[in-house]
Amino acid sequence: MLFEFKLVYRTVSKEVALDNLFELQVKWAEKYPVVIDSWECNGEELSQYFDFGPQIRKMIYTTNAVEGFHRQIRKVTKTKGSFTNDMALIKLDYLATKNIEKKWTTPLQNWGLIIQQLYIKFRDRVTIDLATNPPNKIWELVPRSYLGIEYLDKA
Repeated sequence: MLFEFKLVYRTVSKEVALDNLFELQVKWAEKYPVVIDSWECNGEELSQYFDFGPQIRKMIYTTNAVEGFHRQIRKVTKTKGSFTNDMALIKLDYLATKNIEKKWTTPLQNWGLIIQQLYIKFRDRVTIDLATNPPNKIWELVPRSYLGIEYLDKA
């Protein structure tokens, strides 16, 4: 089934992906109905993925960095029995992320192409500073306000 999923999300266009998804449904719907139903119910949201170029799509579907980050955050939070409130968890995650990002030293592949594509699609939200080097950390790409932690730096 994994091979068929790769044919869906690694394809060049939305139309070809939908054809591959149909073949996946025919082959696996009986054995994995929940997975197939999830793709059918969320198809419109998932298909927005094809609005991006191949470099950005690869960055999205390559989850090794995300899984590694999650594993390291989980290592920090699993030892805590409970949190007094949501803010305590957010602060712990923020501090853990600050420690984790020190280990991220590999530059992002194809950064020049990726930032240009993001700039074209999100011109009002992406700034390009040609005087600086590309970010070495995925964390630098995430707006702090999006994470709800912009006020932690002020504290």
